[in-house]
Amino acid sequence: MEHVTGAPENSAQPASPAKANDYDSFAEAYSAEAENNLVTAYYARPAMSALAGDVSGRRILDAGCGSGPLSAALRDRGAIVTGIDASTRMLELARRRLGDDVALHAVDLRDRLPFADGAFDDVVASLVLHYLEDWGPTLAEIRRVLKPGGRLIASVDHPFVAYTIQEPRPDYFATTSYTFDWTFNGQSFPMKFWRRPLHAMTDAFTTAGFRLAAISEPQPDPAARELFPDGFHDLATKTNFLFFVVEVPPSAAGSDD
Repeated sequence: MEHVTGAPENSAQPASPAKANDYDSFAEAYSAEAENNLVTAYYARPAMSALAGDVSGRRILDAGCGSGPLSAALRDRGAIVTGIDASTRMLELARRRLGDDVALHAVDLRDRLPFADGAFDDVVASLVLHYLEDWGPTLAEIRRVLKPGGRLIASVDHPFVAYTIQEPRPDYFATTSYTFDWTFNGQSFPMKFWRRPLHAMTDAFTTAGFRLAAISEPQPDPAARELFPDGFHDLATKTNFLFFVVEVPPSAAGSDD
């Protein structure tokens, strides 16, 4: 599910006792904020779409689809999209947006995916993997449902940001959690993410059987320059997210086209 670092507002204050990452509790407010936000609408989603390239006719799983903006963008470009998310409230919003064009399923990425081997040409995972302490089981499942030659296109919080969000700085070489609050309409919601060094990310992909095709640190959409002049300059000069394209080797066995 897409999320925003820096918008909606967040702080490094200790999280409240409320359940962390409870998207059901702020789905509507989050979806409205992220719809045309600089970081989501003019940076994260365009970057994912650009890395996906020509998707016409491709079967794509949107893993962590949220309220469906990336699914909608891929569908509008001719992809056959399936969306999954752990938040039932987010899926309700996605259904309003997508109608019956996209199959939607309530699925936690920590669990086995309810799809056949080789069911998809691509999987997109926009800003979701950093919710997971252990990428191994999730990446193994994603690889299973991808056909030989299929791609996983994923984005996460950039380690440069994740390891500098608090003082004193944590051990860069350790996989550690960090918490902070997102604020909507004066109400705070605790969030918890997991940070890991770059080599741990690439090792996780290769251990799951992927080969690395691209690492990207994209610029925001130039159209945002006039819409968000102050924020655009900040985002264009300070990295926020890290994007990967990893592939299943074409000779991989055990999956159907």
